[in-house]
Amino acid sequence: MRTARSFAYLATSLVAGPIGFVWTLATTVLMAVGAVTALGAPVFLAVAWADRHLAQLERRRAAWVLGTAIASPYLPVSGKGQARRLAAQPATWRDMAWFAVLFPLGLTLGIIAVVTAVVTAAAVIAPAWAWSVPERRAHPLVQQAMGTHSGRLLISAVGIALIPIVMWLLRQLASAQVRVAVALLAPGEHGRLVRRAQELAVTRARVVDAQAAELRRIERDLHDGAQARIVAAGMTLALAERRARHGNADIADDVATARRQLDEALAELRRLVRGIHPPILTDRGLAAAVSALAGDSPVPVAVSIEVPERLPPAVESAAYFVVAEGLANAVKYAGATSCGVTMSAGDRLVTEVVDDGAGGADPGGSGLDGLRRRIEALDGTFTVISPNGGPTRLRAEIPCAS
Repeated sequence: MRTARSFAYLATSLVAGPIGFVWTLATTVLMAVGAVTALGAPVFLAVAWADRHLAQLERRRAAWVLGTAIASPYLPVSGKGQARRLAAQPATWRDMAWFAVLFPLGLTLGIIAVVTAVVTAAAVIAPAWAWSVPERRAHPLVQQAMGTHSGRLLISAVGIALIPIVMWLLRQLASAQVRVAVALLAPGEHGRLVRRAQELAVTRARVVDAQAAELRRIERDLHDGAQARIVAAGMTLALAERRARHGNADIADDVATARRQLDEALAELRRLVRGIHPPILTDRGLAAAVSALAGDSPVPVAVSIEVPERLPPAVESAAYFVVAEGLANAVKYAGATSCGVTMSAGDRLVTEVVDDGAGGADPGGSGLDGLRRRIEALDGTFTVISPNGGPTRLRAEIPCAS
């Protein structure tokens, strides 16, 4: 299959090459004429627009060899001065350079590929046609090969033996041409830096939003949870004090109620602290913290962890909360009966949480979206695969040098 795609790529270059050459020649003349008139900028914009679309077809055609289309290198351009900013983009000129290079390169490699494939195919099926070729004036060896049944079978055998070599040659020719395409059509260093800056700006904004949301959550939990319970306990103790002054016998009940409220407030504060950063993670590391999560889960959890004793705190925290969220969702929403947690660390810490529940998890939900923002802030990736009917798989990859 790969060989067939490579041959198709080289064969279509016989058509794409001349078309690209004629297009480049025509547009170069058109822009040169337009440059000395008032139509220079509109002509350039029109040519650049068309070039982009034609080059995009070439990026998709390269996918026949690469397996995926070459990424677009273009940066957004709008507003005043479009022609100037478009001309400043290296990708615009590299597109034009590709069409100039494609003609000689595609023509040469395409002819080699087509001739080699046709000759090999003809040799393989020689017994079906060689008998009809007149060889009266040919060399005696050619007459022997083409004019006898055994000779034609020998030609076919040679053709069959050459098939692996021809397949290898076609793949190498296609790879050579597509490397040139990648060099000219893929994003350059300038484009990569600009896109990286844009990604960092987006992730920074997400981190700021996530931090603001986390602060609001902490404030809400403190105000509506622990603070309310402590206030209630204080009021109960005040009531108990007044009753004690009047010798009321119900003081023991009031004190017991106040103690219960204080215990609940303390538990609320502990849950809040664990939600910020669990102490066990700080004290004993990621493996112990995840094992504790698995041990506390109401469903069986198979754990496989191969990580160093300590990782950067931000990485450990993000991975811990991936596991915590995955196990909590599996029990609370998916109705899972078993879960699995795997962790491995190399250049990246890869964390996976799988459950056998009902699936259908919403990747845009507040919990999962918060995890995604936390992990993207560390230059990692977070994916959720949860078809209806299950299983649900959470996968996080975080650079260990974060």
